[in-house]
Amino acid sequence: MGKPQKPPSGRTNLASCIVATIFLIFVVIVILIVYFAVFKPKNPEITVSAIQLPTFSIANGTVSFTFSQYGSVKNPNKAVFTHYDSSLQLLYAGNQVGFMFIPAGKIDSGRTQYMAATFSVQSFPLSAAQPENVGPTITDGLSGFRVGPTMEIESRTQMAGRVRVLHFFTHHVEARADCRVAIAVSDGSVLGFHC
Repeated sequence: MGKPQKPPSGRTNLASCIVATIFLIFVVIVILIVYFAVFKPKNPEITVSAIQLPTFSIANGTVSFTFSQYGSVKNPNKAVFTHYDSSLQLLYAGNQVGFMFIPAGKIDSGRTQYMAATFSVQSFPLSAAQPENVGPTITDGLSGFRVGPTMEIESRTQMAGRVRVLHFFTHHVEARADCRVAIAVSDGSVLGFHC
């Protein structure tokens, strides 16, 4: 009869555990590299292409108008961007004068969604801190002629939502676009905007 075999020594068990641990660490590192290289969620990109004021009126130091903003939101992720809790705010002299919720929706991976927002801004007083209740007179850089009194408003577009990573994890993403808009008080034409 043969001799009974000895059970594995403690050294063999320890070596097996070390090899298994090194293998698991290697797998985790590979997964993290793939996640950060391919699947890491990125914030969407908001681009404002045009701002218009289709109607504009000024009377007794107050102004009211219709505000229209056109733009796009690009989803650079490899997964669908589900947006909610998104809004467009209009500010004048630090005070909110207009507000609009952007309806919830989805933007497919790698796609660009074009958006248009139009709403009426109720009458509000022009800032008394500036002479004659209007902004400064600006000069056209090309011809040098005086454009006339202007006012400046600020448009803030914010989109928040989530991106699902590898079908299991969700990641919160958001984007914001702040634009300063110069408006001619005489007729409500948009002289320019910078985002």
